[in-house]
Amino acid sequence: MRRFELMLSMFKRRSEIANQLAFCQTELAALRAQIDTLKVLAAQPLIHRCQALKADLHDAEFKVFSQFGDDGIIQYLIHRLKPLPDTFVEFGVENYRESNTRFLLLNNNWRGLVLDSDKGCINYIRHDEISWRQALTARRAFITRENINDLLRKTGFTNEIGLLSIDIDGNDYWVWERIEVVNPVVVILEYNSVFGPHLAVTIPYDPKFARHRAHYSGQFWGASLQALKLLADRKGYSLIGCNSAGNNAYFVRDDKIDGLPVLSVQQAFVESRFRDSRDEKGQFTYLSGAERFSAISQLEVYDLRQDKIIPLNSLCPSRAHQQ
Repeated sequence: MRRFELMLSMFKRRSEIANQLAFCQTELAALRAQIDTLKVLAAQPLIHRCQALKADLHDAEFKVFSQFGDDGIIQYLIHRLKPLPDTFVEFGVENYRESNTRFLLLNNNWRGLVLDSDKGCINYIRHDEISWRQALTARRAFITRENINDLLRKTGFTNEIGLLSIDIDGNDYWVWERIEVVNPVVVILEYNSVFGPHLAVTIPYDPKFARHRAHYSGQFWGASLQALKLLADRKGYSLIGCNSAGNNAYFVRDDKIDGLPVLSVQQAFVESRFRDSRDEKGQFTYLSGAERFSAISQLEVYDLRQDKIIPLNSLCPSRAHQQ
């Protein structure tokens, strides 16, 4: 009898703990929603300031939910280029707490689609109040150039949209090249500044590409800004600048450019200062500058100008040995 009473007591205690945990999770979600609201309100003076600017993207920057100053750049562009379709698509959002389009969703009431390959991240988004308070569709998918158009069609995102943001740390060039079912006005593409401003290169296409499996340093991914610019030219887009962190490039469809200054790669390029390199054991090595290029210089890239895959160090041997 005594044993039964102890087991019953333990069961009740576990039930109480579970209820308390559920209550805490609910309260935490409500607190996050309130913080989001306060952040949106606090950003209103910044929006008015950037809307009054003439051209420089860096002057427009501010951060609310974006990783760097992209929230401000996007606000500047949607004001400058209006009217725009109030629809966006963003790839590689993780749990969507930090992203290029969350501020668009909450502040401007845009409708959007977000895609990520991580099941836990998509479940997080679907349980976030943002999924029912706003017109947000979240889907789990490992994006390839073979499946991207079908993914967009099946989720109902086709034809002209206001903004497309691609950040998948890998096949970004190849995926944008293949996209044809949406026609975005503004395209944000992450570029790998480790490749520098002159090379027109991207990683060779691999549908199973994973950044840290490709090279332990994590520096071998994506495409150079020059490669993305050449692709943009073919697709009818103009380069209008990069953010000051040196990771996102901005392109506007040529028929919507509306007098925005069109920049060359040399004018727009910003070298990132990220020091996120790792060793074979996954520990940070904090490489910077040319050291990052040297770490991956023996790997092969696809060179757009020569239309073939060649060793990176054959394109720029002097950089491969700089420290």
